[in-house]
Amino acid sequence: MGGTSDSVQLVPYVLSSRCVRYVHDAIYIFSCRVCRYDLCCGFCDGNSVQAVAEYQQRFPNRRIPNRRVCTRVYQTLRDTGTLPGVRIAAERDVNEGVDEEEDIVQMVQSSPRAGTRRIARRLRVPHTRMWRTLRAEGMYPYHVQRVQHLGPGDFAERLEFCKWLNGSRELHRYSLFSDESQFSRDGVNNTHNSHAWADENPHATVESNFQQRFSVNEWYAVLDDQLIVPFILEGRLTREAYLGFLQEELPRLLEDVPLNKRGRMYFQHDGAPPHSSHEVRNFLNYRFPGRWIGRGGPNKWPARSPDLSPLDYCVWGWMKELVYSVKVVTRDELLSRILDAANRNRNRQRKLQRATRAVHNQAAACVAAGRGTFENQF
Repeated sequence: MGGTSDSVQLVPYVLSSRCVRYVHDAIYIFSCRVCRYDLCCGFCDGNSVQAVAEYQQRFPNRRIPNRRVCTRVYQTLRDTGTLPGVRIAAERDVNEGVDEEEDIVQMVQSSPRAGTRRIARRLRVPHTRMWRTLRAEGMYPYHVQRVQHLGPGDFAERLEFCKWLNGSRELHRYSLFSDESQFSRDGVNNTHNSHAWADENPHATVESNFQQRFSVNEWYAVLDDQLIVPFILEGRLTREAYLGFLQEELPRLLEDVPLNKRGRMYFQHDGAPPHSSHEVRNFLNYRFPGRWIGRGGPNKWPARSPDLSPLDYCVWGWMKELVYSVKVVTRDELLSRILDAANRNRNRQRKLQRATRAVHNQAAACVAAGRGTFENQF
């Protein structure tokens, strides 16, 4: 190992165990064959013949280097303290990686709803690097929730109603929340998370019936822990049909409600056109003087506020989950399932009571959210 005094002083440093560990780690950091060459030369004290044999023993599945290659790599490290081309390439890879990560984060922050594959194609980076970068930054994908659109004039009405509702924490016990819903043959088909596992594509399908349709319109109501017997509304709901229902059918449906509750009960319905006719409002003023909630009533129901009704945020979901658990074939079958689901839900008094009591929490969340939508906060 001849050479100048400077080179003689450098050789022990190159061959030290610390340098060997550095070169050994560099194999995994840079995946560079140059590092492997110098590792073997270091163990063989610069003897290129022994280094080639050592390389063949340590890396039998790798391409065997030429003696001159090993000598050049070893001398370059001894003279300059760096591997030939490794540090420059590594620094370039690091800089490019940092720039790509910054571009990825900046793109996601500017377009948080863009797909990862689209961003990867736009930045020309691998899709896997997209995921690694986002995970390293502590960013995760979250589902977008659908909420009701609110008009400019809805906020003040929602705030006024929520404050009135939470003025008495017992009001939910005497509020009859009512609504209508349509049950169709197909129901709600969301195939986003529907899959069929197989070793080959089975080309699975879901049938829909566009030519043979039928539906059932149902009126439903909940009072504290009690579900009122559902009523099937035949045909289109008009103001005459709804007024006839209130005058003739509603008293019969409320027979099971205790008298002490019936005398203090508030009747609630939303602002659908059949609900707000002059005749309907006159009847409600007579039947529930000062104790009904709706459009044009003594206690105004805020428009576009299904998040404040237990039927919308709980009961209808329970009903349709039971009705559509198995595909419906005939209208009679659909009607039978609706009545069966209603009877099953009527026996869940504690669950119903929690749902109606939650209306106060909904109202408080509405106020805290600045009268806007709040369902996405839960």
